[in-house]
Amino acid sequence: MTSPAGPPPTGDGSEQQRLKLLAVTACPTGIAHTYMAAEKLAQAAASRGIDMKVETQGSIGAENVLNDNDVSNADGVIIAADKDVDLSRFVGKRVLTVGVAEGIHHPEQLIERVRSAPVHTAGATPAASASGGGKERSVAYKALMNGVSYMIPFVVVGGLLIAISLSLGGHTDPSGGLVIPKDSFWMDINNIGVIGFTLMVPILSGYIAYAIGDRPALVPGMIGGWIANTGDLYDSKAGAGFIGAIVTGFLAGYLVLWIKKVKVPKFVQPIMPIIVIPIVATTALGLFFIYVIGKPISWVFEHLTDWLSGMTGTSAILLGAILGLMIAFDMGGPVNKTAFLFGTGLIATGNQTVMGMCAAAIPVMPLGQGLATLIRKRLYTEQERETGLAALFMGCFGISEGAIPFAAARPAQVIPANMLGGAVAGAIAGVAGVEDAVPHGGPIVAVLGAVSGVPMFFVAVLIGTAVTALTTVTLVDVSERRREGAAPVAGLGAAGPLEPALVGVGAGAAAGGAAGAVVAQRVVASSSASAAEASPTGTPNVGGTRAGTEADGEVLSGYLTEQTVKVALDARDKEAAIREMAELLARTGKVADLDELVATALRREGEGTTGLGEEIAIPHAKTDAVTAPVVGFARSAEGVEWGSLDGTKARLVFMISVPEAAAGDEHLRILALLSRKLMDPGFRERLIAAPDEGAVLEVLSEIR
Repeated sequence: MTSPAGPPPTGDGSEQQRLKLLAVTACPTGIAHTYMAAEKLAQAAASRGIDMKVETQGSIGAENVLNDNDVSNADGVIIAADKDVDLSRFVGKRVLTVGVAEGIHHPEQLIERVRSAPVHTAGATPAASASGGGKERSVAYKALMNGVSYMIPFVVVGGLLIAISLSLGGHTDPSGGLVIPKDSFWMDINNIGVIGFTLMVPILSGYIAYAIGDRPALVPGMIGGWIANTGDLYDSKAGAGFIGAIVTGFLAGYLVLWIKKVKVPKFVQPIMPIIVIPIVATTALGLFFIYVIGKPISWVFEHLTDWLSGMTGTSAILLGAILGLMIAFDMGGPVNKTAFLFGTGLIATGNQTVMGMCAAAIPVMPLGQGLATLIRKRLYTEQERETGLAALFMGCFGISEGAIPFAAARPAQVIPANMLGGAVAGAIAGVAGVEDAVPHGGPIVAVLGAVSGVPMFFVAVLIGTAVTALTTVTLVDVSERRREGAAPVAGLGAAGPLEPALVGVGAGAAAGGAAGAVVAQRVVASSSASAAEASPTGTPNVGGTRAGTEADGEVLSGYLTEQTVKVALDARDKEAAIREMAELLARTGKVADLDELVATALRREGEGTTGLGEEIAIPHAKTDAVTAPVVGFARSAEGVEWGSLDGTKARLVFMISVPEAAAGDEHLRILALLSRKLMDPGFRERLIAAPDEGAVLEVLSEIR
């Protein structure tokens, strides 16, 4: 831990000494805004004769990390971030916390304001910007996303291990269910998966609480989530599931914040965060859930079961739709389990149609959400798309929990879509008289012979899945357009764009009217690239050579050459400019299909302009129309109307094209480097003034 240095500067004579400031920049996407903010802050500090070291927390991890020495000697710390940054190392220092867009647009103001920022104390909430300036997600939203991001690995590991054990070691049993022989290897695999699923809900709750109340909230959050998920503690056959975990996470977080405000004697303060707060918060939250919230939950779902029992003689379509709605509502939670247990109980009486309705609805949520990540890739982060593939696999094995990360991240859009698809699947199975002889669902039960009416069972599942997927992408699209106002949302559309816009887990800064404000919404969260190295003074070293990767004279790893540079762009509109840029790239012999490259780049533009402002545009395409990554650059004397948010025409146009297989690596490094270096006005001026292709290459060789 860093020991607090002496009193922070108060302005009475400290100006005579060289001011030393630190900064941390971070955005959920981890590329463009992170490095743009770092560059702007470093430039502003250098112009004022201030020493500043900037730590960037990008998607590849923290770089230029602030050490204990840096912190102890610092006069103030600027946090320009749209995700949680651990502030415990800055205790005793003046800390100003703002959105990452503020670091890009108003770095000079931040440097002035940090001098009078409050001193950060242990357990205190960070001092936020008092002047508006960049839109920032709410604390509640960030907390929810924090919980979801930590929960996802548990869902994926637990679900896939259970699915694998069922597929390779399971079989139907006349006594009911899909059975894995006890004491077998596959039962051990299944048990490991069950542990992952068991931990999933407490992890979600715990890290929601952690994001709100810091470390003291972690224990009450996790234990509260465990209690919520364990119905036996409050006489309920079904726990409260992931929805209960969200409730306990927020309750724990805000309860800890409230306890922190209680004034206690000085000798008690050191043990507050490690003993007093966790014990008091955990006990209070646990008892509150068991005695206050738990009993009503139990009562509601007991009566819900009785109500369903009275519906068995009603229309099969209506009953199937209701069961489908319930199955899809909370995916393993109390509503889901009530419907499932109702269907399971009727199997023993010889009524297998109710379980057939449930079995058709069970896989719809993970299959639908997984399909949504495939048909509208640009709506999802790389992590979400990977989770979507896992959800598809889990859906085939009737593991509805595979959709929980999507529902937790965007409940208002995903849960209604799930319920609609589940209702459709249940209703179709009901009217078709599908039967299921085992208490399980998903395609696996049909493959293993437990379902009668197999063709209609698959029809129900497929239609329900399609309804869920299409409804999800439609609702998310509408939600994002409403949130962003009139600004076009990047990443909405069919395959082709280079990187997705973040609208769910980890979505961050909103678009603004200044240069580069759109970039963070357009760059994927996964990058294996390097972006910045520390200079001897601690400021980001933009022009430094990336060790061991680029030979002298190479520009952007050799992807940009004199062949792909044009000093005078002939086109006067965006479409013609993109075609001209594609023809420029084709000089390399790496373009296999010129028309497809142009079409892909234009589809990308239709989803959201790649004009960044400051007379810059970076059109791009991820397509197998190119055989290798290639980058082109051209200048336009008059400028091309590109739809940039600041209203400027594009005079500096870069075009990046990569094949599908390269999409997750080099192009991200290129985007990160470009977004940072192009924030330098001098660099842009040199590009515009360069007389020929060779001079342009010499300027561009600074980007490494």
